[in-house]
Amino acid sequence: MKELLPLGTVVLLKGGEKRLMICGRIQTNVATNEVYDYSACYYPEGLISSKELFMFNNENIEKVFFIGFQDTEEFKFRKFINSTLENNGESFG
Repeated sequence: MKELLPLGTVVLLKGGEKRLMICGRIQTNVATNEVYDYSACYYPEGLISSKELFMFNNENIEKVFFIGFQDTEEFKFRKFINSTLENNGESFG
């Protein structure tokens, strides 16, 4: 199983031209009810408008430029997310 990337991670999506910074994980698109691994905003601009919030899955990432901040709180939260997904019969990656 692949690990979720931490908040603040900067990526380029396949076919993309502009880098994005991850600002959310395990996000639901309210219009379609589809669950995505990540939500992100433009880098370096940040979140300017909700219209510029992108949702995507791990397999859509072409390149990781920077790994976001990780500390004990992040590792505990990531463990919680993985445990919750497993309890719901799902997995990440």
